[in-house]
Amino acid sequence: MINLNNRKIAVLAADGYEQSELESPVEALKNAGATVEIVSLKSGEIKAMKDHEWSNSVAVDKTVSDAKVDDYDALLLPGGVLNPDAVRANEKAVSFVKDFFSANKPVAAICHGPQTLIDAEVVDGRKMTSFKAISKDLKNAGANWVDEEVVTDGNLTTSRKPEDLPAFNKRMIEEFSK
Repeated sequence: MINLNNRKIAVLAADGYEQSELESPVEALKNAGATVEIVSLKSGEIKAMKDHEWSNSVAVDKTVSDAKVDDYDALLLPGGVLNPDAVRANEKAVSFVKDFFSANKPVAAICHGPQTLIDAEVVDGRKMTSFKAISKDLKNAGANWVDEEVVTDGNLTTSRKPEDLPAFNKRMIEEFSK
């Protein structure tokens, strides 16, 4: 079992995140010993979507205005349709994501999560995957999009959908442990 003790992971999400794509990776990270903080656009709580319905909420640990990349070892971007749309429209959030790439820290994104990476201008020339509906967006931004369960290119790990979570979580933990 890979140990992520002494690793602090930021999970950047907003209202409308896909419940399984936040809860499953967060549980896997915590089980591996990582400290996980939910970073969002607002304080309080953010609400999940499950089967196109509002669902569970999670407490926000820090707003993106207060979060600093230096405080974290890695970044997770869960999907959902509404979540990445809100995150990518927030200048501070996009800047936060860019800073992980500038520092060459590991980043993992699943489903629609990679949409934020387009606005952070970090996909050009990278091999990656995502939910099929955003494949053209990623290709137009210069990504080499492939339809695979999980893909790692440098410090970036991407995955397609909730069914890929077991493979995504395993790879994410491997990459976050380096």
